This record gives sequence, structure tokens and C-alpha cells, in this order.
Amino acid sequence: MHIPVQKKIRLGFFIAFTVIIVASICSFLVTKNLLDNARWLNHTIEISKSLEVITKQLKDAESAIRGYNITRDTAFLRPTMQQRSVKIEEEYMMLRRITADNRQQQLHLDTLKKLLDTKYQQLITGEAKLTSLQKDASAVLEGEKSMDKIDRKVQDMLNIENTKLRQKSRLQSFFSAIWIPVIFISSLMAILIGIYSYVTLTREFRLQLHIESRLKSYQHDLQQNIKLLNKSNEELEQFAYVASHDLQEPLRKISTFSDRLQTKYGDQLPPDATDLIHRMVGAVGRMRVLINDLLLFSRAGRITPENIVKVDMTQLLQEVVGDLEVSLQEKRAVVNISSLPTIDGTPTSFHQLFQNIIANAIKFAHPERQLVINIRSEQENNTCRIYVEDNGIGFDPVYAERIFLLFQRLHGMSEYSGTGIGLAICKKIVDSHHGHISALGTPGQGATFIVTLPLTQTLYNEEK
Repeated sequence: MHIPVQKKIRLGFFIAFTVIIVASICSFLVTKNLLDNARWLNHTIEISKSLEVITKQLKDAESAIRGYNITRDTAFLRPTMQQRSVKIEEEYMMLRRITADNRQQQLHLDTLKKLLDTKYQQLITGEAKLTSLQKDASAVLEGEKSMDKIDRKVQDMLNIENTKLRQKSRLQSFFSAIWIPVIFISSLMAILIGIYSYVTLTREFRLQLHIESRLKSYQHDLQQNIKLLNKSNEELEQFAYVASHDLQEPLRKISTFSDRLQTKYGDQLPPDATDLIHRMVGAVGRMRVLINDLLLFSRAGRITPENIVKVDMTQLLQEVVGDLEVSLQEKRAVVNISSLPTIDGTPTSFHQLFQNIIANAIKFAHPERQLVINIRSEQENNTCRIYVEDNGIGFDPVYAERIFLLFQRLHGMSEYSGTGIGLAICKKIVDSHHGHISALGTPGQGATFIVTLPLTQTLYNEEK
């Protein structure tokens, strides 16, 4: 099954567009995941840093108390435990803000707050005892226990952050594992589509060049055929001239000599000779009619844009009926003409067309009934169909196409006169006006000729 190039190109662009969309979605997801991991890493670092600051401040405070206890140097007590607790509180409040969206961490911070408050109290109490020179070993043990609880709580909070960080890292690894094949596949598909598009367009371009070359060749052949056709037309015109002059002259001589022979020696000729002369004269007459009909056929349908005018078909049909008045009266014929439209064409050709059709109806009138001819029309868009109906002898529908051919007769010359050219002339005239003619017949009942013509001759109007 051959797929048009346009469909192939559209399919290629659709696939490329789909690949771009999929790659963009994957890029968005991977980028979002990376940014999310980066934010969470910063979040974890901030929490870890704050927790580290808190534990360091607490351990520094304990170290300061121990250092003062050993050296009695008051420098170890600066800053004071109260000041140290303020800094620890600031870090704690920062943790509160950072973990505001994590309820589990908030619960740990609640517990851590209680432990810190206890630790603050221990540090402040320990500082007071040292400055009063009191020693209390149990306070040291309690401080270590409290510090261990704080370390465990801090470690719990760090474990939560590390667990989430590991989850984010696994998700990032998953997206990274997908991203590499997606990039590879999308790139490969883009390359293949590019190659396919290049090959297709190159093939189409070469095909277009081939078509243009063939069109130029056809155009050249057409011009040559037009020249040959024009030459043939010239030869036909020369033949028509010969037929109308040179061929007529021998016929006139034969007719003249036969008349002289019959006039001068008619009484002396035997009956057989007189019959031969009559036959010769009849043959000459038929030859003259045939030549004249051929001339009419060769000239029929010759129209040019300058000859195209608006023709009132009702008026034209009335003129045709007037020209055939004598023949119609002989057959006691009745012609009914309905209102007909105005049609573009040459009046002379249309006159000859309908005169031949009506004359054909008169010739083949039924001998046992009055001839009735009805002429009507139908219009559809820019087309008009003219019906010429008669109640004559009709014809077999098998011969509906044959009757329009040159020299085709359905009856012998002894029955009906004529050369079989009249309807061929009608077809030639209709064809030259870009129309169509057909016939319907029923033996013994009549015939209907249908002439289909465009109301306006578009091609000729464009030429004008």
C-alpha cells in the first residue's frame, strides 16, 4: 500500500513531536526531583547544623564548668551559662521554623525542649555551686545522663532526616536510570527521523524534478501535436475548398452532358439507355448533396470567443420553425415551444443544430398520425437541458449512440432521403459548445433528443 509523501512527513513530525513531549516530561520530572533533593539536602544540612550547634553549645558549657572546676580560672565561665542558654534557644527556635511542616520532628522538638530546659537548669545550678566552692559529684552524673538523653534525641531527629534523604536519593537514582535511556532513545529517534525526512524530501525533490522534466517533454510534444493539428486543419480546409470547387465542376459537366444527351438523342435511345441516364443523373445529384453535407460538417462548430453571444433560445426556435414552415405544413405538424432560457453560444450554430433535429423529426414522422413536436427545457445550476420530443416512428434504443456517427443510417435510401450527416453535425456543434447530446427512442412511438448546454461559456469568457 502506497502512503503519500505528505502523510509520511506528517507522521514523522507527529512522532518527533511526541518524542519531544515525552523527553520534556521526563526532563521536568528529573529536574523537579533534583531540585526537590537539593532542597531536602539543604533542609537536612540546616537541621543537622542547628542540632550540632545545640549539642556543641551544651558540651562547651559542660567543658567550661569542668575547666573552671580544675583551674579555678573565671575565664571558663565567660560567657555565662545564661548567655549560652540564650544562643541554644535561638538555634532551637530555628529548628522549630525549619521543621514546621514535619509533625514527627515537632514532637521530637517538644521532647528536646524539655530536656534542654532540664539541662539549662543543671548548667545554671552547676555554675552557682562552683562559684560558691561547693562540690557535688551527683550533679555531674545527672548532667551526663541528661546530655546522653539529648544526644539520643538529636540522633533520632538526624535519623529521620537521613531516612528521608535516602528515600529521595533512591527516587533520584530511579529517575536518573530512566533519564539516560530516554535521552538516548529520543536522540536516536530524532536522528532517524531527521535522516528519514532528508531521504524522503530528497526523493520527493528528485521526483518533482522528474515530473517537471516530463511535463516539459509533454508540453513540447503537445506543441508539436498542435502544429500537426493546425497543419491537418489547413489541409482539411484545402480539401473543403477542393470539394466545393474542383469536385463540383466534374459533377456539373456530367449533369450537363447527360442533359444534352437526353435532350438531343432521347428519342433515339432505347429504354435501357434512358434508364441508365436517369440513374446517372440521380447519382450525380446524390454526390452533389453528399459533398455539400460534408462541407457543412467540416464548417460546423467553428466558434471563437468573439462569436460567443447571449442567444435567446425561445426566439431562435421560433425562427427555426418559421424556416421549416413549408415542410411542417406538408406533415400537418404541430410544434409546441415552452419558454427557453438565454444561452451563451453562436446563433448560426444553434440555428443549424435545432433545424437539423426538427428536420429529422419531420423526415421520420409517423404516416398514420399527425406529427407533434414538443420543445421544453430544464435548468440545474449552470446547465440547461433542452428536450425535443416527437411522436414519429422512433428507433431502437440499441442505436442511440450510433445515430450521431458520420454516415450512419438506420434506414435505406429508398425509404428516407439523406446522407446520415445531419445528426453528426448536431453532435459536433454541441461538443464545440462544451455540451452533450443524446437520444431516447421507442420504435413506433417517437424519439426524444436531449441537448445539454452550459448557460455560460466559462472557458471562452476567460479567454476574452
